[in-house]
Amino acid sequence: MLRLLLFLSHITAHAASSDTNAQQEAPRPGESYLLWVWTNRLYVYSAAALVFGTWFLLKVTQQEKHTDSAGPSCTSNRDPEVHVSGVKVFFGSQTGTAKGFAEELSEEIEALGITAEVVDMKNYDPDDRLADECVGRSVCVFLVATYTDGRPTENAEWFCKWLEEASTDFRYGKSYLKGLRYAVFGLGNSVYVGHYNTVGKNVDKWLWMLSAKRILTRGEGDCNVVKSRHGNVQADFQAWKVNLLSRLQALAKGEKKSCSGKCKGGSSCKDKNEEVTSQDASAEVDRIESSSEEDESGLADERTSGSVVDVEDLGNIMTSAKKAKSKAENDEGQMVKMNGGKKTEDDGERREMITPALREALTKQGYKLIGSHSGVKLCRWTKSMLRGRGGCYKHTFYGIESHRCMETTPSLACANKCVFCWRHHTNPVGTEWRWKMDPAENILQESIEKHQNMIRQFRGVPGVKAERYEEGLEVKHCALSLVGEPIMYPEINTFIRLLHRHRISSFLVTNAQFPEEIRNLEPVTQLYVSVDASTKDSLKKIDRPLFKDFWPRFLDSLRALGEKRQRTVYRLTLVKAWNVEEMMAYAELITLGQPDFIEVKGVTYCGESAASSLTMANVPWHQEVVAFVQQLADMLPRYEIACEHEHSNCLLIAHTKFKVDGEWWTWIDYERFQELVVVHEESGGQRTFSASDYMSRTPSWALFGAQEQGFDPADTRFQRRNKTKDVSGC
Repeated sequence: MLRLLLFLSHITAHAASSDTNAQQEAPRPGESYLLWVWTNRLYVYSAAALVFGTWFLLKVTQQEKHTDSAGPSCTSNRDPEVHVSGVKVFFGSQTGTAKGFAEELSEEIEALGITAEVVDMKNYDPDDRLADECVGRSVCVFLVATYTDGRPTENAEWFCKWLEEASTDFRYGKSYLKGLRYAVFGLGNSVYVGHYNTVGKNVDKWLWMLSAKRILTRGEGDCNVVKSRHGNVQADFQAWKVNLLSRLQALAKGEKKSCSGKCKGGSSCKDKNEEVTSQDASAEVDRIESSSEEDESGLADERTSGSVVDVEDLGNIMTSAKKAKSKAENDEGQMVKMNGGKKTEDDGERREMITPALREALTKQGYKLIGSHSGVKLCRWTKSMLRGRGGCYKHTFYGIESHRCMETTPSLACANKCVFCWRHHTNPVGTEWRWKMDPAENILQESIEKHQNMIRQFRGVPGVKAERYEEGLEVKHCALSLVGEPIMYPEINTFIRLLHRHRISSFLVTNAQFPEEIRNLEPVTQLYVSVDASTKDSLKKIDRPLFKDFWPRFLDSLRALGEKRQRTVYRLTLVKAWNVEEMMAYAELITLGQPDFIEVKGVTYCGESAASSLTMANVPWHQEVVAFVQQLADMLPRYEIACEHEHSNCLLIAHTKFKVDGEWWTWIDYERFQELVVVHEESGGQRTFSASDYMSRTPSWALFGAQEQGFDPADTRFQRRNKTKDVSGC
């Protein structure tokens, strides 16, 4: 055929050159033939094209027949088809939980004989690499935690931002991730009602919008042990992981959904598979609105049904699913509420606040746990004063004997997740009491016993003073500020009365989120409110409260504090570059609550924590704290700086009513307080008393400006080697 084309070209060229001489020379026989060919060249070209096309068609047909006949033998010689080339486990983690889950999952996938890789979202560029996962027969698993206000964790911010934008960007298209197989497990806390597992839900939705294919229903781990489906987030993950591993095994074997065998006449299994695929698509829409806590049996039934769902019916399906979900929530609400009030649950139906995992974590930190929701721990200042190395700032400001002070709490749960929490957020969180409750008598008895046992461990320790050791075995003060929110405990008033009957003073700290509980509180020796910020935005940023109406609650708590007649204190924690600029706002809050005292303390740095972004740069120097306090005191008409404890980076501003004849009376007459409490209880609360009834004169060494800077001269100052800056505190 090639030769024929060359021949025709040669003839054409020769004919063209001879046209100019056609009239000059007489045609010869051979030339007459060529002239005829040139004249009819259109027919010649058509014939050549027909011959070439017929030849090409025959060659293709022969090749197909050869392939079909050799198919079985060729297939047997090929390598087995790989259905899952590997699994990439992506994690977005703030505290390390999701990262730990990713590493655990990776090891178990490797045990199945499937290659697995753990990927930190921070080090992965989805714009460059995610599309490649669509063609590599890999499976992507996303373990993502939800952080503050429903935002992604720091290492997942860019990944989630890109995914969100790509899902709505026409330049990528709706099929950008078509072929990507994925599964999502979210970590969250259902206490944050409006933001529970938001990141996991969004990642799942955005991937689906880009046509990625979900291989398993989204899993949701709940850190709230009350509502967790399996008891805690670890158990939630374990349950989801079992299903994922089973699904991966099936995919690796190339297993597909089998035909039900009920194909109608004239239809093939291929047609049936197309119907199943259509049903899968409709189920995908439903699952975007579903969660792991919902019953999946309906979806399973729908998948195995033989009907095809029209596109027009998808809206009805989603509406039905939402109605069913709303009905389930209403049914649950009716179970909780009866006759307009909350149902009183049996303790047997409630869960314990301290889960096994939480118990292990808190025990490692040195907590002595009591019952199901309480704890006690030995303060470092107790140890220090046992050795004669000085007491805490409460000793300087109020005369507490630090070696006789017990730090405890009847509630490990808290309604905030403060960025400077020195407990590293290992305690549970909640906005109301929903756990089993231990009797106040048992909590106090065990607290004292465990505290005494910890004191006994110092028997014979070099440097411990014998007289202080003996005094330390008798608890005289109780600081209800260990961890959590003690005022949440329903029997807090009973607990306080028991303390006073044991002639133990009470120092209770609250985070200003429970105003009614403050109003209903029995008289305590000294009531604290933590004022960690002075504006709504900064309070949300620093305290990270659970309540949506946290700011009205905060302000109302300050008003409730102002209604108390006993000693009240604002506790200000200064975080450099966060809240030290809000001087005027602080002054307004002080005017609102009119506290007796204002403690201003630099934040304590407690080491690195994935749950907090604080560094040493956020710790103010003592001189900076002094400058802040001086400016603040100048703005308050009836307040002055009274005391200083340089070792704790803390100062005390006191109301001038505690300055009698030019002398400060910030200390407490503890014996007098106990006498007043007895009279108050015996009168059924009719005979009350005020802060001025049990005040005592402050020693000169504790005053602001004294040479000792708040260190008791009866003790010996101990300095650590190579410590240029002291940021310790209590």
